[in-house]
Amino acid sequence: MNPLMIPDPACRWDCLSLGEVMLRLDPGENRIHTTRQFQAWEGGGEYNVARGLRRCFGLRTAIATALADNQVGRLVEDLMLQGGVDTSLLKWIPYDGVGREVRNGLNFTERGFGVRAAAGCSDRGFTAVSQLNPGDFDWDSIFGRTSGARWFHTGGIFAALSASTAQVAEEAMDAAHRHATPVSYDLNYRDSLWKSIGGKAKAQQVNRALVGKVDLLLGNEEDFSAMLGVELRGVSEDFAELPIDAYEAMLREVAALYPNLKLIASTLRTASTASRNAWGAMALYEGNLVHVAQRDIDILDRVGGGDSFASGLIYGLLAGRPVDWALRCGVAHGALAMTTPGDTSMATLAEVERLIKGGSARISR
Repeated sequence: MNPLMIPDPACRWDCLSLGEVMLRLDPGENRIHTTRQFQAWEGGGEYNVARGLRRCFGLRTAIATALADNQVGRLVEDLMLQGGVDTSLLKWIPYDGVGREVRNGLNFTERGFGVRAAAGCSDRGFTAVSQLNPGDFDWDSIFGRTSGARWFHTGGIFAALSASTAQVAEEAMDAAHRHATPVSYDLNYRDSLWKSIGGKAKAQQVNRALVGKVDLLLGNEEDFSAMLGVELRGVSEDFAELPIDAYEAMLREVAALYPNLKLIASTLRTASTASRNAWGAMALYEGNLVHVAQRDIDILDRVGGGDSFASGLIYGLLAGRPVDWALRCGVAHGALAMTTPGDTSMATLAEVERLIKGGSARISR
C-alpha cells in the first residue's frame, strides 16, 4: 500500500462530495406511523461528510448534487446553506408539477431507543439526483487549476441510485485522479436501494468496479460482505463480539484484491441496545494495522455516525496528522455526532479534541 499524497491548500475546496441530499423527517421520540409532527433536517451519506468537515472542522467544502426546483427543494437548499457547504455545483431540475418525472427525496427516520432499533423509510424514486448522467458536470474544470479540491468523496448510496449515477461517480473519480486529487468512497450498503435492481449480486458488480479507482475505502463488516463479497469470518450473526484478528484478515483480503487502495478503514460497532453501543475503529495503512479499541457510548440518534467518522478521519489526513490520530479523530467525531439529533454533526473541534484526549462528560461552564 502506497502512502496518501495530499494536494496543497491552494485549491478552492478542501473536500468536494458527490451525492444525494434528502429532506429528513424526524418524529423525535415518536414513531413514524403514529406521530403527528416531524422535525425537518437535511441529510445524505456523502453530503454529511462535507458538512461535518465544514461545521466541525472549519474546512471549505462543496456538494455536487441535483434537486427538483420546488418548495421542498428550496427548503433542502436552505438547510444546506445553514450548514455552510458550498452549493455552487447544485443543479436545479425543472419540476413537472406533481413529481411524475422528477422529485426530491424524503427520508423518514426513527431514532430508536433501548430494545427498539432505529428504523428508516425512504421515499426517493425518480429523484433529480438519480437522473444525473455522465457529462452533466465538467469534472476536469472542477478539479482543475481554476477550482480544484484537495479531496473528493462519494459512496455506495449515490452509486445505487441508478445505472447512470454509478457512471457519474466513475467519471468524477477518473477526473479526480487526473488532477492528483485523492478519492474516498464509503461502501454504505443499503438493502432497500439494491433489492429491486439485482440485490447483492448487482451491488458487488457495481462496487467492485468503482473500488478499483479509490484511495481511501470506508465501511463496516456488512458493507465489505454485501458490496465486495469479502466476509468477516469467525463471528456470530448478532456481532456480539468483534475479534480483531478477524477484522484484520478481512481488511488484508480487501487490500490484496484492490492494490490501488492506500488506506482501508472499518468502524467497529456492537449494538447492545439502540441507545448504547460499543464503538471503535480499525484501519490498514502501508501494511500496518491501526486500532482504536471500542468503548461504550450512549446514543441519541445513530444515523450519520459513520459519516461523521469518515469526516473526522479525512480531517486528520488533510491536517497532516498521523493515521492513528486521524482514526481516533474519526471515532471521537462519530461518537459525538450520535449524541445529537439529525444526520449531521453538531460537534465542535474542541469537543472532538477533548474526547480524543480522554476527556470526561463533566459540565463545562
